Amino acid sequence: MMQRMNAVSQTADVRLHILETAQLLMSQRGFTAVGLNEILKAADVPKGSFYHYFESKEAFGKALLEHYFSVYMEHLDGILDASNGSAAERLMNYWKHWLQTQTSCDPEGKCLAVKLGAEVSDLSDAMRTVLQQGTQTIVERLAACIGHGLQDGSLIVDGDPRQTAETLYQLWLGASLLAKITRDREPLVSALAATQHLLHLDTAQT
Repeated sequence: MMQRMNAVSQTADVRLHILETAQLLMSQRGFTAVGLNEILKAADVPKGSFYHYFESKEAFGKALLEHYFSVYMEHLDGILDASNGSAAERLMNYWKHWLQTQTSCDPEGKCLAVKLGAEVSDLSDAMRTVLQQGTQTIVERLAACIGHGLQDGSLIVDGDPRQTAETLYQLWLGASLLAKITRDREPLVSALAATQHLLHLDTAQT
């Protein structure tokens, strides 16, 4: 029984290691450009063992995105935790962190939804569904924080919290894509200014 539990644990550890290794590679070059053998080599996992951990590359892609959003939500919840100041401060910390990570040379912090969204949505309905569910969950978290901001008086919004959250998230996704196209951080800097305007925040106070 103990040996079986150890084997299951080891399999889970290797599976997670493959996913984390692949995320770094694919955040730089995309889903289709990175081959399975390249991932296994980088993860130092024997070639030919991929299908021991994943049924197919599509199943692997689905697991990759599920893992990404799971980790992302933990990080987002940490930033938006009520102990980290007013709702306005927490939201602006999130957007500033987004700007910092998306303009950094470190691939580990890159947004996989931005990198893979357009590419895999036409390739796999299963992966598109994970992307849809993951991004909607982010919007829900942001909407809840905006609602808290209305309650604590740190925010003023023209629409309802959900609508505002969707507008802001779409703004940042678009800005991230433009930043990649232009190789310039200015679209994200503009997104930050637009966010402050939409939330009626004085730059000096955030």
